[in-house]
Amino acid sequence: MTQFGDLYEKQYAVALFNFVRFEIEGGGGAQSQLLHRKDALAGHTIFSGSLFQYLEENRKWRNRFVFIPNSYAINLYESKAAHDRNLHPKISINCAGYKALTSMEEYVELLNSSLSEIKAKPSNAPFIKCPTQFPLILWHPYARHYYFCVVTEKEQKKWHAVLQDCVRHSNNALSEENTVQTPAFTDSVRRYRQVKGHYGTWEMMCGSPPQILANLVLETLQPELRNAIGPRLKGKLQDRQRKWMLISDAVYRQVLTQTNGQYAALVNACEAQKPSLDARLRGDMDMLVTTKEHVISKIRALVMPKAEQLLRSSIQSYLGSILEALMEPTSRGFAEVRDTFFKEVVEISKNSLNGGGKDKLGEQLERLSMLAFHPVKMQSGYQQMQQLNLEGLQQRFDVSSPNVFVSRAQILMREQMDNAVFTFEQLLHQALEAQGEEDLCKNIQKCQDRVIKKYDYDSSTVRKKFFREALLQIIIPYMLQQLAPSCTPELPRFQELIFEDLSHFLLVENMYEEVVLQSVSKDIMMAVKEAAVQRRHNLYRDSIVLTNSDPNLHLLEETPSVDWGAKFGSDGGEGGEEKGFRGRRKQVVSMIQLEGLPIPYESCLEVPGVELIPEEDGDFAEDDSEENEENPGQSENPKSPDSVTQIRDLINPVVEVVLPGPEEDATTGTETTNGTVTMEDGLQEEVTHVTTIEMEMAVQEEDSEQASEQEASEQEVSEQEASEQEASEQEVSEQEASEQEASEHAADASDTESQPLATDCGSRNDDSGFQSPTNEAETITNGSDPTADLVDVELLLA
Repeated sequence: MTQFGDLYEKQYAVALFNFVRFEIEGGGGAQSQLLHRKDALAGHTIFSGSLFQYLEENRKWRNRFVFIPNSYAINLYESKAAHDRNLHPKISINCAGYKALTSMEEYVELLNSSLSEIKAKPSNAPFIKCPTQFPLILWHPYARHYYFCVVTEKEQKKWHAVLQDCVRHSNNALSEENTVQTPAFTDSVRRYRQVKGHYGTWEMMCGSPPQILANLVLETLQPELRNAIGPRLKGKLQDRQRKWMLISDAVYRQVLTQTNGQYAALVNACEAQKPSLDARLRGDMDMLVTTKEHVISKIRALVMPKAEQLLRSSIQSYLGSILEALMEPTSRGFAEVRDTFFKEVVEISKNSLNGGGKDKLGEQLERLSMLAFHPVKMQSGYQQMQQLNLEGLQQRFDVSSPNVFVSRAQILMREQMDNAVFTFEQLLHQALEAQGEEDLCKNIQKCQDRVIKKYDYDSSTVRKKFFREALLQIIIPYMLQQLAPSCTPELPRFQELIFEDLSHFLLVENMYEEVVLQSVSKDIMMAVKEAAVQRRHNLYRDSIVLTNSDPNLHLLEETPSVDWGAKFGSDGGEGGEEKGFRGRRKQVVSMIQLEGLPIPYESCLEVPGVELIPEEDGDFAEDDSEENEENPGQSENPKSPDSVTQIRDLINPVVEVVLPGPEEDATTGTETTNGTVTMEDGLQEEVTHVTTIEMEMAVQEEDSEQASEQEASEQEVSEQEASEQEASEQEVSEQEASEQEASEHAADASDTESQPLATDCGSRNDDSGFQSPTNEAETITNGSDPTADLVDVELLLA
């Protein structure tokens, strides 16, 4: 931090000089055609629902209520009631630097890479046994890992989209609006890494400045700890991996605590000097600009011949292939965002034509206003960018990972979608105020056409800027690394050309990088311009300027978002239902909405405050028909599925032991006890309850009873639910006495749509989705008179 602090103080003065000079001289790029909403998520939250979390303390799975506010932090509560009482969350996760995984294979591979001395074979089972086939894992190279699971593949996809959105937003924590601190910080980090010999892009440049500094420290510190501590870890493979993760997390938290305090002190010290520096800058601006141009001309004479030779021999031939690799997925992603917006507006037009009513129109427009922050609907565009492939170029140009460019492009997609939505809202609202609601469909179509045209122009501008910046991020570090041996030793002599009073604002190292950037900028501009002239990937030529038909449109940027729920509310106005609808809307707007009428057993689909808003076209009809076919006669509030007992067995395992004994010794009942039992994996589990159940001797009579029950179920359709429940109870009573087979049985049960695993949907009116499975044991009894010698003893493990 001492070394970084020296760099930051120098870069802060340079960044302040650049800011003041830009403020005085003006300039800038083309003006955006779309309006920009300043605080799109004000008063909104992202998502809420329930899933299962693995607790490392007791190695058990527990149901957790998840609430994600507009800060994109993941807050985990004991239950929905705990959140409603405004209790503090049990865990709050800042997702910066994390990766959201959906398979144990991915996780094991990343786990092996973090500790090379402790590697698990692909055939080895991880130290976590997931009770379903749909895990969700948050992995971090230094911090604690988090393990979740859900019960259906559909839920897994939606939760994965939500988690990826949290990671994406948390990684983008450096504010572009802070035009002094942010450039000073990023340049300081880059200089610090260059001193260490790292010139290329850095994947862990994510999160807030203290988090980035902690990653910077751990980049050097973790290998040292790994070499010192790794060989000394004892125990089985899984135990050594677990111990290493605990050590790494403890070190990361200690480092993060120190970087938080020291960075805050550093910023405060620089901000305290800002008024005096600003005054000196404005008084000496002319001299500073003249001196800088003079020094740059001298550096250019030294650097340009070497830079041009390097460009011709090692870079120019690769520009086309790098640009094409970037353009293909990026343009497909922006086109997908355009199509998503178009489809949503078309649905609103259909509703107005079909007489859907004002309430329905208000709901659709409210949903459209948050479209850019809907992780599932935006996923189609995001996935296009995931296909970016820079293999063959990464090693040559020292690109650590394409994730840096993928994340940046996805953030730009979300910004363009929100700009398009906000512009459409303002244009439609303006038209409705002037012309009323008579030609609503016509006005919607007109506004849609105008917004699409503006989106195409802004999309082209944003993509061309992204391509130029990406090429510079790939090529400039490579050039600096190649030129360093011959150019860096010559730089100190240029410091003599700068007056001492001006040396705070003019650094030779920064001017040297500017010369290198200028040497390659012309080639990059020509490559992007050529792609635009050829009209590849729907890029506009630089000479095309879209004239604004409404010059006063940008005045609407200062107006707040339209409250469509209030504008198109029911005529009752003050009615309780309407008031409640609008009230919930202001508090919670779901990024993942319900797909129609209540769908049983899918926890993440229930979000407070949003009711009966389909997420995809045709969901109402499809889901309702499937529901009626699979669960005939099912009510709106379905009871918990039979397989809830299987998840309860996973949380509080029940071990069945058959003990032959005389009839007079057998007693039926549950007794509390204190003891331990050794499981098949060698773990000692605590026994809290022992339940004794007397079983009947006559096996043939049981078989005949089962056959008769099966006949009755085939003859009488009205008794179908009762027979299924009885058959399920018989299966549970016959299962083997081991925790492993209980978990396997739970995973198999999750594949059956009619009996999904552990989704307690007893009350669909509750906003939290499925309820937390109770921790109490359920005793399974086969009712009849006790006339047996065999006794089943169930051990309920804590």
